[in-house]
Amino acid sequence: MSAPGILGYASYLPRYRLQRAELGSLLGTPPGKGARVVASFDEDSTTMAVAAGAAVLNADLPAPAALYFATTSPAYFDKTNAAAVHAGLGLPTGILAADVAGSARSAVAAWRAAAAGRGMAVFADVRVGRPGSADERAGGDGAAAFLFGDSDHAIAEILAERSSTLELLDRWRLPGAPSAEQWEERFGLEAYLPLVREVAQETLAEAGLTQADHVVVVSPNSGVLKQAPKALSGAVSTTTSPIGHAGAADLGLGLADALDRAEPGHTILVVSAADGCDAILLRATDALARKRQTRPVSAEIEDGIDVPYVTYLSWRGLVEREPPRRPEPERPAGPPSRRTGDWKFAFTGSRCRECGFTHLPPQRVCKQCGRTDEMAAVPMATARGTVATYTVDRLAFSPSPPVIDAVVDFDGGGRYTLEVADALPDDLAVGTRVSLTFRKLFTAQNVHNYFWKARLA
Repeated sequence: MSAPGILGYASYLPRYRLQRAELGSLLGTPPGKGARVVASFDEDSTTMAVAAGAAVLNADLPAPAALYFATTSPAYFDKTNAAAVHAGLGLPTGILAADVAGSARSAVAAWRAAAAGRGMAVFADVRVGRPGSADERAGGDGAAAFLFGDSDHAIAEILAERSSTLELLDRWRLPGAPSAEQWEERFGLEAYLPLVREVAQETLAEAGLTQADHVVVVSPNSGVLKQAPKALSGAVSTTTSPIGHAGAADLGLGLADALDRAEPGHTILVVSAADGCDAILLRATDALARKRQTRPVSAEIEDGIDVPYVTYLSWRGLVEREPPRRPEPERPAGPPSRRTGDWKFAFTGSRCRECGFTHLPPQRVCKQCGRTDEMAAVPMATARGTVATYTVDRLAFSPSPPVIDAVVDFDGGGRYTLEVADALPDDLAVGTRVSLTFRKLFTAQNVHNYFWKARLA
C-alpha cells in the first residue's frame, strides 16, 4: 500500500457577517477591519460538518473507510456527534464515525487517524467570545473536510509529519462555559515560538527540504500568528487562518485556502501551535489543478450577508429577546427520529418502480398509481429545485423571524415544503432556484431537531 494522501477537500463558511466597525462603535473598542464570519442561528458544528463533508463526497470520490469529527463546540456531550454527521452524509452503517473533541489540537488527531485509515477528517467550530473581547472580534465560524486515500490518486501527498507536546495553561474553557479564557499573550508566545521553529525545521529536514513553497500557521495564540510567519518566511505565501481563530477548524481552513492557490509540485507546510506544536508537510500533485474544490475559500469569504450585532448576540444566547407569542416547539422524540432516519438526516425519498413518481417523504403506497411496496430509495440531499410558491410568516416561533417557507419542485421529480435558510423575503420569487442545506430546525428541552432547509442555489 502506498503512502496516504488527500483525495479531495472542501471548506464551508456560513453566509452571515458581523462587521467589526459596528462592534467598535457600539462597544467603544478598537473597530478593526472587515467582517467576522458568523454561523446562523440554525447552524452548529454538526450542520457545518455535514456541509463540508458533502462537498467532498459530491466530487465522485469513494466513500471513506471511517469518519473522524473534530470540534471544540460539540452539539452534544455523552453522545457521538459524528453519528449525526455520518447520517447527514448518507454513509453506509458499516463506516466508523467518532468524535475527536475538546481542543483545537483535536484536528490533528482526527487528521492522523483519517490519514492512517484512508478515512475522512471533518473539522467544524462555532467560536463564541465575550462581548467586546478579542475572541469575538478575531474569531470565526466554519468547517473543512479532507478525504484520504493512497497517494497514487491524491491531489496532495503527505511527505512528513512531526509533533511536540507541551502542557501549557495558555487558553482554556471550563465545561459549560460559553467562551474561553486566555493567559497573557506573551506568555504563550515565548513558549510556542521556539517550538514552532524546531518542529517546522525537523519536518522539512525529514523530507530533505529547507523551505516549503507555502506555509500556513494556525494557533489560538494571536502572538504566534503575528510572529511565527516572520520566523518561517521565504515561501511563496505565508498565511494564517483565513477567517481568524476557528478552533478545531483552523487547520483545515488554512490548508484548504493554501490548496486553492498552490500549483502542482508546490509544497505546503502547515504548522499548528496549540498545546504543543504539530507540523504537516504536503506536496501538490498534478491532479490538484483539475480537482480543487469548486468554490475557493476566498470566494466564500466575499459572499456574505450582514447581521446586526444584537441579533448575533441573541443567536448565541448572550441576549434574550422577546419571542413571538406562540407555543414553543415540543421536544423531538428518539423513536420516530430513529424510524425515519434516512428521511430526516439524508433526505432520502422513494420512487415508484412502476410509474416513476417520486415521494417526499417516502411512502409505501404510490400516490399516482396505487402500487404498494414497489418503491426504490432515492437520495435527494444533493438535488436542486425550483420555488413553486412561498410564504413569509412573521408570527411563527423562530430565533430570527420572519420564517420563509417555500414549496419546492425538485429536478427529476418530487415536491416538498421547506423552510428557506440564509435569505430575506425579497430574495425569493416564483421560479427561484434552490438547493438543500442540513440545519437545526430548533432545540427544545436540550434536544436538537436536525432536518433540511432550502437555500438559494
